[in-house]
Amino acid sequence: MVKNNKRKRVVIAMSGGVDSSVAAALLKEEGHEVIGISMQVWDYSKFTAEEGEKFDTCCSLDDIHDARRVAEQLEIPFYVVNFEEEFQQLVIDDFINEYLLGRTPNPCVRCNQWIKFELLLKKARGLGADMIATGHYARTEQDADGRYRLMKGVDPAKDQSYFLFTLTQEQLAMTLFPLGGMTKQEVRALAAGYGLRVAEKGESQEICFVPDNDYVRFIEEERGKHLLSGNIVDRTGKVLGVHDGTYRYTVGQRRGLGIAHPEPLYVLGVDAARKEVTVGPRDALYSDGLIATAINWISPRPETAIEASCKIRYRHQPIPCRIIPLADNRAEVRFGEREKSVTPGQAVVFYDGDAVLGGGWIDEAVDG
Repeated sequence: MVKNNKRKRVVIAMSGGVDSSVAAALLKEEGHEVIGISMQVWDYSKFTAEEGEKFDTCCSLDDIHDARRVAEQLEIPFYVVNFEEEFQQLVIDDFINEYLLGRTPNPCVRCNQWIKFELLLKKARGLGADMIATGHYARTEQDADGRYRLMKGVDPAKDQSYFLFTLTQEQLAMTLFPLGGMTKQEVRALAAGYGLRVAEKGESQEICFVPDNDYVRFIEEERGKHLLSGNIVDRTGKVLGVHDGTYRYTVGQRRGLGIAHPEPLYVLGVDAARKEVTVGPRDALYSDGLIATAINWISPRPETAIEASCKIRYRHQPIPCRIIPLADNRAEVRFGEREKSVTPGQAVVFYDGDAVLGGGWIDEAVDG
């Protein structure tokens, strides 16, 4: 787990959940000087809940309190850092803007990229830390040339390497993933063995800043209602209906179209500039490949096309593909077989077995 056996000062990102709590306990048990930090990224006073209702998200005030109590139990220093302003600009505003541009964002990747492995790493350096650690289910290795590799977690049901493709060599060199070699069941058992108060705590399921999972309501409260209303059209441009905002739709969506049609219709594309949502039959959702932008290569950037596998969403089995590097930090990805619902704004992550080669952001689907 640890890159060498020397005692290190390690800052652990503590979310208040079972994973980061066990990670902290493992590091302490190994003899490291562990410092717990929780990141306050959202003002939950903006929400009101019915009596007895608990928002099932990460990074809530209740989670910060849980993290503090675990740190006290482990007898490690604990701090709360306020990243609300940065989170608003880098994650929330990006989330909203992407939807308003007709794309479907992934805020968890952005949070990892800009908050946990950028701002938190800077904070850790300020505390004189040698390393940072998180409760992600992923692993790192170092090859014979000294280059770091990002690897899948051994638990296929919990592997979170997809969300970490933006990590740089510098960040990987300073990051520990104590849980990468464990299953969730093993982590739960360890939590019970340590007597951690969060041992039976449930999983965070929703986007932390959209606790009711109603992202449409969230966007409208932030930017106003009835933005980008327009027409729903078929592939020929024929108007089939109207909509109240392109941000309400994502590729592959079937429900909520409000159109009477003899066959099921699915969202094929969203054009925010034209304020149009294009729909069509299910077989029209399949594409031969995609163009990705802002590629981050964890392995050395290939000079020519390579054979690999890729995931185009988190809950997606890796599929064989051919990756063709392009200019301007882009890549063309050709699937071994046509793939359903290529969604602009989502991440495509490249794998060679368990190793993450890199990844980028889906810009458009490719056919032919």
